Amino acid sequence: MTEPTLSPPPARDLCGTMLVHRRLLNESMSYRSQRAVIENRALQYEIGRLSSARRGPVTIPVVVHVVANRDHPEQNIDEEQIHSQFTVLNQDFRAANPDVSKVPDVWKHLVADTGVEFRLATRDPNGEPTDGIVRVVTDRSGFDHRDGVKSSRTGGSDPWPSDRYLNMWVCQLTGSLLGYAAFPGQPPHLDGVVIGHSFFGTTGTAAAPGNPFNGGRTTTHEIGHWLNLFHIWGDDDGACSSDDKVADTPNQADANTGMPTFPHVTCDNGPNGDMFMNYMDYTDDAGMYMFTKGQLARINACLEGPRASFLAARPIPEAARTDTARRGGGRDSVPDGEVERLLHDSERLTTEVLNDIRAALDTVTGHSRG
Repeated sequence: MTEPTLSPPPARDLCGTMLVHRRLLNESMSYRSQRAVIENRALQYEIGRLSSARRGPVTIPVVVHVVANRDHPEQNIDEEQIHSQFTVLNQDFRAANPDVSKVPDVWKHLVADTGVEFRLATRDPNGEPTDGIVRVVTDRSGFDHRDGVKSSRTGGSDPWPSDRYLNMWVCQLTGSLLGYAAFPGQPPHLDGVVIGHSFFGTTGTAAAPGNPFNGGRTTTHEIGHWLNLFHIWGDDDGACSSDDKVADTPNQADANTGMPTFPHVTCDNGPNGDMFMNYMDYTDDAGMYMFTKGQLARINACLEGPRASFLAARPIPEAARTDTARRGGGRDSVPDGEVERLLHDSERLTTEVLNDIRAALDTVTGHSRG
């Protein structure tokens, strides 16, 4: 068998998530402790000691902060480009993307519908109607992975409450980055994902000729991190000694770039080789089209742990209740039995999160509970 020919790697860092993650591990004892608790929970889901109580899809409200330089109006992407990204996300996370059919036969049984959907927020933090898009004009020529885009004091846009919204910042990124994300456990004011405007969605600035990242998959990849997924190769610089903590993704030597051909064997993982079509690799957008069931277990551990607030029932603002009653319910109304179940799940999840927080505090202070 001849070695497959790979496209030359792009001259870019692609994802800055691990840079942020490693910096915080070095700087913050609190973050290290929280990450230990989060990873212990993920392990319990992987080995089957805990199982997901989720029933049906969860919809994540999103606020998109478009931060554009005043001299570069193209950075102020239009609504069509923003909505095109949501189309991609809601296909990718539900395994409804047309290219999922390209998954090699040996892995088709591992393809996962994560049951996660995304929509632009319809109410702001004060309960007022919104289109879920915040537009900010900045004098900054660009932003890097050090979170300047996440604060108005540094030329960016302040986040909305991260326990109620997924914050997405879209801007000009420097340092050859496509995007980066916050793993669960990072400070609330830094929580969310950051995407370069040229790699967000499928139209507008993302549709520039020759752009291999024009399919909206950068955002899919970064939200994977936000839901506690690691890079599929384990970020061990080709040593084959680390992995992504998911049993059904083969160990591989390093990131794949461009458009590999199947099979691409590394780390003695033949005959099938690397699962380079996974969203958590580094291929071109056209080359990635699956999450696995093992990754879904980690996502469930995240949604029922550090991001449980997105599963908990939230009170409906008075204006929305009045409107719903006037229309006789509607598709957004919730049956009484479902309300009871959600309240039960919310209570259970809140208890588990509080126990996790206590465990993290005990780790920091060096105390243990009997």
